[in-house]
Amino acid sequence: MKIQTLPLAWTPRSACHFMPPVKAAIGIATPPLKARKTHSMPPEKLEIFKALEGWASQGILPLVKPVEQCWQPTNFLPDSTLPFHDFMDQVKALQDRTKELPDEYLVVLVGDMITEEALPTYQTMINSLDGVRDESGVSPSPWAVWTRAWTAEENRHGDLLRTYLYLSGRVDMNMIDRTVHYLIGAGMDPGMENNPYLGFVYTSFQERATFVAHGNTARLAKERGDPVLARICGTIAADEKRHENAYSRIVEKLLEVDPTGAMVAIGDMMEKKITMPAHLMFDGKDPRLFEHYSAVAQRLGVYTANDYADILECLIIRWKLEKLEGLTADGKKAQDFVCRLPRRIRKLQERAEERAREMKPHGVNFSWIFNKEHNKEDIILVLEYLRIELTTIIINADKVKESLLVGEIQHWMIKNLFKVDTYHHNMVFHQHLKPSDLLIFDHNLLKLI
Repeated sequence: MKIQTLPLAWTPRSACHFMPPVKAAIGIATPPLKARKTHSMPPEKLEIFKALEGWASQGILPLVKPVEQCWQPTNFLPDSTLPFHDFMDQVKALQDRTKELPDEYLVVLVGDMITEEALPTYQTMINSLDGVRDESGVSPSPWAVWTRAWTAEENRHGDLLRTYLYLSGRVDMNMIDRTVHYLIGAGMDPGMENNPYLGFVYTSFQERATFVAHGNTARLAKERGDPVLARICGTIAADEKRHENAYSRIVEKLLEVDPTGAMVAIGDMMEKKITMPAHLMFDGKDPRLFEHYSAVAQRLGVYTANDYADILECLIIRWKLEKLEGLTADGKKAQDFVCRLPRRIRKLQERAEERAREMKPHGVNFSWIFNKEHNKEDIILVLEYLRIELTTIIINADKVKESLLVGEIQHWMIKNLFKVDTYHHNMVFHQHLKPSDLLIFDHNLLKLI
């Protein structure tokens, strides 16, 4: 089956995975640039979060559902308490429903499940935030109580999707388990800097992104004849929506008590770009696995560049960022950048889609579905700068081998293009990008120096 995918103007920097030695349990990679700044929140702002504990108890903790009122994975799965034959009949019915699901849909569903299964990493990241971490493991602080409750609710998502996929018989669970193992061992690099301002901006965006993705997988499951899977994905999406509401409330409160600090944090995170939580995904074979999975998600409409822009616009409206007053010069600069960003993202994606139509697809194998081959298009980056005349260099993903990974070049360029304010004959160039910054090899290979 042929899958045509689009270049992702929003895809975050691809991670370099160092293959572990034969006897090593995990691989160790040099920390990406985002991870090198830590504890960036001024110490005096710790008092803000201490002072907000009463508000968090009243405004955030009520969004946690009592365990007795929560759904559990077993509510959606074959009932193992039934007599054996009845149980097996339910398993058979599940397999009959899933046998017509397209392979590309399974790729996206597996990728979503793997993302959910890396929950230990996400709790670790939240507990790295100054002022709100769980200091003892059983802290009565409302920030810590929320984190533990959020983790407990999220834990059901991966459990349910994993069991459903396992029972379907359509996927290679050993390769999926390896991918989860690698991902948890690799961690993640969202650029939070142990700063709760940045952390809550990230989680607000990310929870809405997962709400969108699970909602779209629910829609596709229904269209493809699996109403139970549609209900599963829709139920998970509802959880993500409630969690988004909690984190967005926190940012709203920070904008109220510290408008400049919160606005600068939003601008900081959006300038870095919201890195998807599974961006270090690896199955032991494909070092560009996340990029390939993301391309299929883009093609199916599960999570797209337009969704990224839509989410940002939604948060801008919810947080009333365009109407925010009383900001310092830094706050106003961040406000202007963030409020203009959705339009810039869409322009970048339009250019990527135009180039996609001129590309030829090539095969991509996914170990999750027994190495079946699917087609995706090369990601091409067009880099332009002004030097007497406009020069254009085209980078083909297939040709980039010994120089930087195409994902790294793409991430670097997109970060700069977001700041572009000069246009020339519909071609973009950046005022600070000079020919001396570039080293061009044969076959149009490019290296940043």
